[in-house]
Amino acid sequence: MFLNFSTMKLIIDAGNTVVKIAVFEGARLVLKQNSVYDFFYDDLKKILFQFPKIDKAIASLVSKLNKEQLIRFCSEKKIVLLILSSATKVPFLNLYATPTTLGVDRVALMAAAVSKFELQNCLVIDTGSCITYDFINSKKEYYGGTISPGLQMRYTSLHQFTAQLPLLSPKRVNSFVGNSTENAIHAGVSFALETEISGVIEYFSNKYSDLIVILTGGDAEFLSKRFKNGIFVLPNFLIEGLNHILDYNTNK
Repeated sequence: MFLNFSTMKLIIDAGNTVVKIAVFEGARLVLKQNSVYDFFYDDLKKILFQFPKIDKAIASLVSKLNKEQLIRFCSEKKIVLLILSSATKVPFLNLYATPTTLGVDRVALMAAAVSKFELQNCLVIDTGSCITYDFINSKKEYYGGTISPGLQMRYTSLHQFTAQLPLLSPKRVNSFVGNSTENAIHAGVSFALETEISGVIEYFSNKYSDLIVILTGGDAEFLSKRFKNGIFVLPNFLIEGLNHILDYNTNK
């Protein structure tokens, strides 16, 4: 059964572990799913069958998805594809000193910020494989941010760079004092990361009283439980930014 949508857009966010696929009608998200790399094109074919009126797409490629193969696939399906890069037109002033090295995922997050919170100072915290902190001011000027190890990366490094510490999955604990090796790891990782995030928020809040803070990424829900109200937890922020960049480059 086909869904009768007028103009549909395909959003592809190829991250370090999975590919996120989304379909938008205008600014409305109508589908989102994760795909493993081995089955990405199988999943994509099913989505295009379900939404036959998709005629344009944008892709953010920060990992191992082959760009040339994706271009060929979209060409065969008569889909106009925009590959996000440092040369892509964006709705903000990018003042990063080395724009060609700036991750396209961070570019998409800044586009989402100026789209959803126009003319406001925004701090976007993306809790993926790495934690990125990016600030864009109310004049739509982006200078950069910071990068630190993500939640799972911290667990993994404790295991890989020691002889006996186990590899654990994230778990929330209520005490900073762990009464076992596993609880000590959970406490050390979670409290250290939460303290880091709180410190970055405090730094920018002291400089900008009207600061908007957005928490996004795969671990956003897990980490958000520790923070006070006033932080926007928006798990779809990156794909919304990609959709905004696609519109910005294709709408006349």
